[in-house]
Amino acid sequence: MPPFNPFSALRTLPIRARPSFPVRQHLQRQPLQRSFADQVATNNPNALPKAASQTGGAPNENQEDHVSEEAAKMAKATGGSGPDLDVGTPVQEILAEEKDTLKTAPQVMKDTIKDPQTKENAKPSSGTRQFSTMARRMQGEMGMGSEAAGLDGSMIPSTEQRAVFAEEQFNTAITPTVLQNLPLPALPIPARSQQEHRYDPVVEQVTNLLMVDGKKAAAQRNMAHILSVLRTAPAPTYNPVRNLLPGAPPASHLPLNPVLYLTLAIDSIAPLLRIRSQRGAAGGGVALQIPVPLGLRQRRRQAMMWILDAVEKKKSRSSGRNTFAQRVAEELIGVVEGKSGVWVKRDAVHKLATTARSNLNFGSKGRR
Repeated sequence: MPPFNPFSALRTLPIRARPSFPVRQHLQRQPLQRSFADQVATNNPNALPKAASQTGGAPNENQEDHVSEEAAKMAKATGGSGPDLDVGTPVQEILAEEKDTLKTAPQVMKDTIKDPQTKENAKPSSGTRQFSTMARRMQGEMGMGSEAAGLDGSMIPSTEQRAVFAEEQFNTAITPTVLQNLPLPALPIPARSQQEHRYDPVVEQVTNLLMVDGKKAAAQRNMAHILSVLRTAPAPTYNPVRNLLPGAPPASHLPLNPVLYLTLAIDSIAPLLRIRSQRGAAGGGVALQIPVPLGLRQRRRQAMMWILDAVEKKKSRSSGRNTFAQRVAEELIGVVEGKSGVWVKRDAVHKLATTARSNLNFGSKGRR
């Protein structure tokens, strides 16, 4: 048996070397760098000095000194004469140094710079002025108590006085003086039917007649458009043949009050009665025409139904969701001007009622 050679077997095995590639720099985990807040919290000796790590509130509380304050401290340290903190710098001195600003300054300031020896511009003889521009210097005194401010103790309200004042303010805020003076309503309170309506009765009734399928919002929108057209339309021209209600205002006043415009148009064509047919009352199966008087709401309803019938028969001259309301408004204007065909229906009902006025007592003869 020949001896076994391992090297020949290794030649037949596929040996793949391990790939070697450089690790990218952005994939390496970077050590975390602690911030300044972490250094202060962990008492790190490498933290910044305490003077630079103030944690006593907002960063603008520890402000640097003003330029004048810094100049005064420097002059005091060097033994020189610095600016007086109790004296504000006059505007004239600033403008005298700023030539560019002086060009756009008011003429009054320019005159004071040219003639500084006038009575109004003369500098005070003493070294101080009656005012000071250093408001920051008084902040400490303003925040101190009444003893430091020099106030008398009798001028400070006591705890009881403050409680009474707070109670008065609270009561006034809840119940103003205007509400306290309002009288109570008279008892008993009237029923809802006797109270004032939210809208005008005519407007409310017409809105309900315009409503279709219970869509009250759409009816109110159409009613608003009708009133808007009546308000913006030119003043109508009265027809002497078609008499409106007695006491009608001048035609030029109607657009100023669209509700009155609407009421006048409806009440003028509202019939006073309706015709009821009684079958067999005349004998032989002949119907008898009996006039029946109508109430106010019934009259207005009949007049509005006639107007709506006339509107339905007219063609629309435009497109949009306000076309119906536009036609209703035009029909109302035609009623006031005497051009609407509703007048013919009203005259026909009244003429027939006049003819059948002898039938008003029908039914009452048999009871006697």
